[in-house]
Amino acid sequence: MSQGDEVARRSFYKSSSAQLLWNIGSTGLLVLAQSDVDKSNQSYYGEARLHYLRSDGSYEGLVPLSKDGPVHDVQWSPTGREFLAVYGFMPSRATLYDDRCRVIHNFKSGPYNTIRWNPHGRFFCLAGFGTLPGDMAFWDRTDLSCLGSTRAECTVTCEWSSDGRYILAATTAPRLRVDNGIKIFKYNGSLYYEKKYDKLFQAEWRPAAVGFYEDRPASPQVSGEKNKEKGGKTELLTEKSAAAAKTTAYMAPHAKAAAAVRAQLLGEETSSSAVSKSALKNKKRREKQKEKKDAEDATVALTEDISTLGNQMGALSATVDSNTGDETTKRLRALYKKIRQIEEIKQKVSDGDGNYSTNPAQREKLQQESAIREEIRALEAQN
Repeated sequence: MSQGDEVARRSFYKSSSAQLLWNIGSTGLLVLAQSDVDKSNQSYYGEARLHYLRSDGSYEGLVPLSKDGPVHDVQWSPTGREFLAVYGFMPSRATLYDDRCRVIHNFKSGPYNTIRWNPHGRFFCLAGFGTLPGDMAFWDRTDLSCLGSTRAECTVTCEWSSDGRYILAATTAPRLRVDNGIKIFKYNGSLYYEKKYDKLFQAEWRPAAVGFYEDRPASPQVSGEKNKEKGGKTELLTEKSAAAAKTTAYMAPHAKAAAAVRAQLLGEETSSSAVSKSALKNKKRREKQKEKKDAEDATVALTEDISTLGNQMGALSATVDSNTGDETTKRLRALYKKIRQIEEIKQKVSDGDGNYSTNPAQREKLQQESAIREEIRALEAQN
């Protein structure tokens, strides 16, 4: 091949503008071609197509996208061996490709339109800024695991630090003249620093020479505790159980329908099983009332048993008065006295609600109850 010969060619039709994105090493070129008008009337912002060409001519064609809609962002990894694309109608989809334009991994859909690689290509952030609520998801490229997520509303600029361990999200003027400030998050999404300003026009990291900071993996303690990272608004995208713990206020039927449509558009989840604080409070009150009623019913039943026993003893006393010398009657009176003592012990245990403890003599009497009642039935049968 002589100098000046073309190595790859691609024609773009129906395009009014194009962005050319070379990788490190200039072995691959991404071309984002855009037109002002979408003839299918599906997008107000026109139509976008993503093309890929290799400098050795081994590939010339469209990047295979698995969802219809605009291409929101596409970025090469700093390694130059792969690239990320966020595309499709909301909730958008993110896909990782190698330098041969082959799909490596499809990520979970969500409200994203921005990609940010850290300088070493180890971590990357998928975010949704502009008209989106500001969700940010942090991923580890080595094992394609989600380190965490957070939210930075009204973010105008977002960039990684030179060491690749922190990311800066800034709200600046004149794009937004209220709530100006900066937020610095760690690579797992936890908030590290925040500062507000009356008016902030620009915020950038201090630059450093390439190779000044070494590439470091995620810290072991962060890897071991990433499922517990819930400080502030930080949580894992894969966590579903947290939604059940959230409480929601009353929402009118038409507002619920609108919220469902918004959740579908932004990739959020609705929790129909959420319970309000008042409902939980009422449930606890009903449970306490039921426990109190059961305790009262048990007390009434025990009182009736003691009353019946008293009547029996009264009848026995009358019998004893008429025949004092009867040994059987004396034995019955002694046995009824033991039964009354046993019932009194039971009453104390029931009223104590688990706080009353019996002594060895009382426990021995309770163990003899069935034998005493059997003897009483035998003696009464003799009379």
